[in-house]
Amino acid sequence: MRRLILHHGKVVTVDRDFSIRQALAVKEGRLIRVGTDEEVFKTRGPRTIVVNLDGNMVLPGLIDSHTHPTGASLTEFDHPVPEMETIRDVLNYVRSRADALGPGKWVVVRQVFITRLQEQRYPTRDELDRAAPRNPVLFSTGPDASLNSMALKLSGIDRNFRHEGPGKVEKDSRTGEPTGILRNLTRYVKVSSPERSPTEQDQDRRLLDLFRDYNSVGITAVIDRSASDEAIDRYRRLHEAGTLTVRLGISRHIENLGPLDQILAEIRQTAEHPLHKGGPRLRIVGIKAFLDGGMLTGSAYMREPWGISRIYAIDDPSYRGVLFIPRERLVPMVRAAVESGLQFTAHSVGDGAVHALLDAYEEVNRTIPVAPTRPCVTHSNFMSRESIAKAARLGAVVDIQPAWLYLDTRTLAAQFGNDRLRYFQPLRSLFAAGVIAGGGSDHMQKIGSLRSINPYNPFLGMWVAITRRAKGYEGQLHPEEALTREQAIRFYTINNAYLLFLEDRIGSLEEGKQADFVVIDRDLLTCPEDEIRQARALATYLDGKRVFPERE
Repeated sequence: MRRLILHHGKVVTVDRDFSIRQALAVKEGRLIRVGTDEEVFKTRGPRTIVVNLDGNMVLPGLIDSHTHPTGASLTEFDHPVPEMETIRDVLNYVRSRADALGPGKWVVVRQVFITRLQEQRYPTRDELDRAAPRNPVLFSTGPDASLNSMALKLSGIDRNFRHEGPGKVEKDSRTGEPTGILRNLTRYVKVSSPERSPTEQDQDRRLLDLFRDYNSVGITAVIDRSASDEAIDRYRRLHEAGTLTVRLGISRHIENLGPLDQILAEIRQTAEHPLHKGGPRLRIVGIKAFLDGGMLTGSAYMREPWGISRIYAIDDPSYRGVLFIPRERLVPMVRAAVESGLQFTAHSVGDGAVHALLDAYEEVNRTIPVAPTRPCVTHSNFMSRESIAKAARLGAVVDIQPAWLYLDTRTLAAQFGNDRLRYFQPLRSLFAAGVIAGGGSDHMQKIGSLRSINPYNPFLGMWVAITRRAKGYEGQLHPEEALTREQAIRFYTINNAYLLFLEDRIGSLEEGKQADFVVIDRDLLTCPEDEIRQARALATYLDGKRVFPERE
């Protein structure tokens, strides 16, 4: 590999002192000099490639702490899915799919969240019936859903329906009949997909297309926060073929239902997987379970009741959401992970779930230190002063998605009010307490950094973390929790490298580290605040090789 020099720029090293340099030199995929132009040019050889940065800023390669690449890349394999911002958009899409598929075929709408619809509610059973009277319809937002009458009937869900485990069938208070809204019960919906099935080659191609799109916004590493065994095998095969253009950390998905002994055995088996000892391009960092529902669907587990809600169709004043794993199962699961040297994390959105997970970490910590495994709280949207202090004391890390603040504050403020959102994504408090917080997207669907669900554009994420401004919301959500520009850059670089257990290899531009970096079109430290979200990657490098644009 030829040597490479980039000079005459603003190189933001993100080292301990957040030093700014002019140039960097690369040899065999590593940084061999970071300093002034004069210092770096001393490394120049006869075949060195020299790039003039023309004053542009260079950052360490950006890292996303939370993605779902295999599923997201296939969302539109069968057909394009339009953006849906209103109930009318949803019903028009349902109607068009029913017409395209013909009677009797399932019409499925996934991950269109009610918090982001203009009307801020679920489409009703009657509305779905009118849009597709001859088709079963599932409007799914994750574990929660709204169904039409045919879908309920085919799934055997009526007024007498019984289920095991957590969840709820919402019923009409006058008739006792299901309203069509299910809480954490989509596992009982007998849906069959009418869409084309991709071949193995299709899946590989779409996944690599997504990774190249990650590169186009400066992303050089991601964490898959719920990888199936099939996904892990696909990553391994693509890595062995030399086609991965991002580094991948993996949190292997672990079910929380079934015999506990079987779950614990699966956790321990994960530690034996060869990729747990993988290299800096691909490795298993730990496991992930699902502890509660979602704030986008009205099922996150809260310390205080949600409150009666038209938005979320909640009529029980004592309803606090859904907790999937009781303490007597959660603690042994955490212990098995810690004993196996795995990072444990769980989807924990509500403050009740965040406290439950941190309490489990604390209990295990009494007999075995948890900090070396960097126990994680995934999402960690609703926190408290106490949970921040406990995370700091235990050495827990958090994986947070600013895009949720951007897209969902309008609805959350209407539901909870400003005071109850005081510790919603409390980034400044986390940084001040010494908790390592990493920025991510929870990218679930579609390729395209701004059209995706959720958007994975890291410059948008930085802007949100710095401004605390949200779509359709006046003012700032608790601006006292805003990050500085320096902190926002750390949030997407060295902090996420720590979550990947790779802070000694990536996340900052220091001599000896891997040469992952991105050249961007503006100075994020000095440009007008509103321009931060408009930043573009001009070039992205992984191990010193340019991965965007693809051709040298």
